[in-house]
Amino acid sequence: MVSPVIKRYLLALDRYKWPSLATFLGILGISAVVAMQPPTPPKYRAEGVLVQNAPVVALTTTGTEVQQRGQGIISEQFLLADVLLQQVSQELARRGMPMEPEAIRDRTTIKLEGVEGEQPQVQRVTVVFRGPSEEQTQLTLNLMFEAMVELSRVTNRARLRAIITALDERLPAVEGDLRTAEQALEAYDRTQGPAIQAALDGSLLGAISGGQQQQRQNQIALAGLDSQIQSLEQQLGLSPGQALTASALSADPIIAQLRSQILEAETQLKLLSPTLRESHPTMQELRQNLAAYNALLTERAQEVVGGQGLAALPSVSEVRQNSTLDPARAALANQLVSLSAQRAALISQQQALNQADGQLRQQYSSLPNKQLERDRLAQQVALNQALYDQIQAKRIDAQAAEAETVSSLTVAQPPTVTIQAETPPNPILVVAVGALLGIVAAGAVVFLLDLLDSTARTAEDIEGILTDQDVPLLGQVPTLAATSVQGWPMLYQPQTPDLEIYERLRSSLRRVGSLSEAGVAPRVVLVVSSRGGEGKTTSAFNLGIAAARAGRRTLVIEADLRQPSCGDRLGVKLDPAAMAEPLHYYAGRQQSPIQLAPWVENLYLAPSPGPQPHPAAILESSEMGQFLVDARARFDLVLIDAPPLARSNDALLLGAASDGLLLITRPGITDKAVLEALLEQLLENEDLPVLGAIVNAADSTATPSPSEPAPAPAPPPLIRSIDF
Repeated sequence: MVSPVIKRYLLALDRYKWPSLATFLGILGISAVVAMQPPTPPKYRAEGVLVQNAPVVALTTTGTEVQQRGQGIISEQFLLADVLLQQVSQELARRGMPMEPEAIRDRTTIKLEGVEGEQPQVQRVTVVFRGPSEEQTQLTLNLMFEAMVELSRVTNRARLRAIITALDERLPAVEGDLRTAEQALEAYDRTQGPAIQAALDGSLLGAISGGQQQQRQNQIALAGLDSQIQSLEQQLGLSPGQALTASALSADPIIAQLRSQILEAETQLKLLSPTLRESHPTMQELRQNLAAYNALLTERAQEVVGGQGLAALPSVSEVRQNSTLDPARAALANQLVSLSAQRAALISQQQALNQADGQLRQQYSSLPNKQLERDRLAQQVALNQALYDQIQAKRIDAQAAEAETVSSLTVAQPPTVTIQAETPPNPILVVAVGALLGIVAAGAVVFLLDLLDSTARTAEDIEGILTDQDVPLLGQVPTLAATSVQGWPMLYQPQTPDLEIYERLRSSLRRVGSLSEAGVAPRVVLVVSSRGGEGKTTSAFNLGIAAARAGRRTLVIEADLRQPSCGDRLGVKLDPAAMAEPLHYYAGRQQSPIQLAPWVENLYLAPSPGPQPHPAAILESSEMGQFLVDARARFDLVLIDAPPLARSNDALLLGAASDGLLLITRPGITDKAVLEALLEQLLENEDLPVLGAIVNAADSTATPSPSEPAPAPAPPPLIRSIDF
């Protein structure tokens, strides 16, 4: 017996023979082309070694640093720089051996050997170049060595010049910062230096103590002056301001003259008033003169004592009274004014001393901050000076390093050329290996395409899915031979050998029903498939023929209202009026939808009035329900040929009227993923039990198209029914 794996692979090989053949011929052709290639010309290999270089005498720090950095940047990208390859290519072209820079790069291999660390340095560089001729190979590597050494030297010198340029660019700014810091320190010393120096030599503390001593002396003097002023005020009965006013008025001769004139006018008025009337001209003249004298006295008093003194003399009588000091009282008034002036001077001096003392104390308290500010400015100057000196020293060192700057690489081993001749491969061996690889690749292509195809190709694939889902396999039907010119595999004749196969299927179906919970054989069976072309209608017709041949009244109902009727396979014709009125048709108002098959005894058929635009509405109608109830009562077995489940859910609408479901499958047509999903959905529906499954064309080794006639019949193998 052939292994299922081998059988599946043979089927896949038959399906994908053209892709596999194309793969085999393609690889074989490639190997033949490779075998027919002429022998490759000899190749030349030039190899040389560059090592780390250092100056003979290193006197500068910058030169040593530049040299070390030049060794640190040595890499394959640096040694095969575009500018280097361009120079080598131009030199080769000038000497009559042109070669593109990219070709030089592709033919060159560089191996770097050095010391590992945080900054790995290259100690040895091995350069290998492969060329078409000995002369060109030798010349190319020599030119590359010269260019690599020169590139390293130019890079080091350029880096040194870059350092000098950077220092020159930075030096003016650093020098400017230094000058600014020095100017700031100098300006601070000019403004705050004396105060700081005074604090440092103790003169500031001396000034503070001296000011305090002077204030105490002034306070003593003020106390003495206050006592003298108080004594004089008691003697004179005048304040210092009043004493000043009285003294000034009494000393003025004009005020004295005006006072005498006023006194004379008043005397005359007093003497003449008893004898003369007020309207007398003399009296009026005297009064006018008196008023003029009083006005002049007031103006003169204003001139003598000023506005503030005049404000203290509201009337002429007060002016006359304050201007009549005798010499003794005038001397006391002058003494009181003098003492008052001395007191005011001492008070002003005391205020100035207090203000100076506050300034000195504030200056003394701010001395630490001033000292710190000066230290900060001095430190800033020192830092800028140190940076300026460092840059100057670095600049001088870098300028001196120009004389000792050399390349970081030197030639340790000049290029040497060796010839590399390759032995051509054996053409027969190449073709044989190509044929073997072609066979393996063709097989892999077939296997890959078969993995990508989800169609069940063998009966074993379908049986494995049914077993995983616990669905009984009622039997396997071989490929049936055509029994009519139309290619229908219908078992019309009683002596047909394949009829026994469907008889066993019918028996297995009855046994499944008897073992169910109901304990009775199924009377109405729903025959479904996952997709079209799996032989569902043929299986329903042949199973009905087998049941009718066994003496049971059997009815086959075509319930696929989306397709036309197949009743002509059993010699049954459909009335055209049934398609126009399908509900009247199933209700039996036009004619009975059940017709006797003329070619098989006890077999009846209810042809489909399809195709219909709304098949679901017809299947759910009360006419269809009553029709199925009558069919269950009249017939021993009712087979409902339902639509494929992958196309619509019409078959599930008839589930309530049936006793179970019979699933039809076929290798080469059934999709494994669709079948698994369909079985999971059906098994979840407890109202519609799955009675079992049938595998059609179980012995097929090819996949005929559903529209093509079935192949010639082969000897049917023994059917495997389920084991109860």
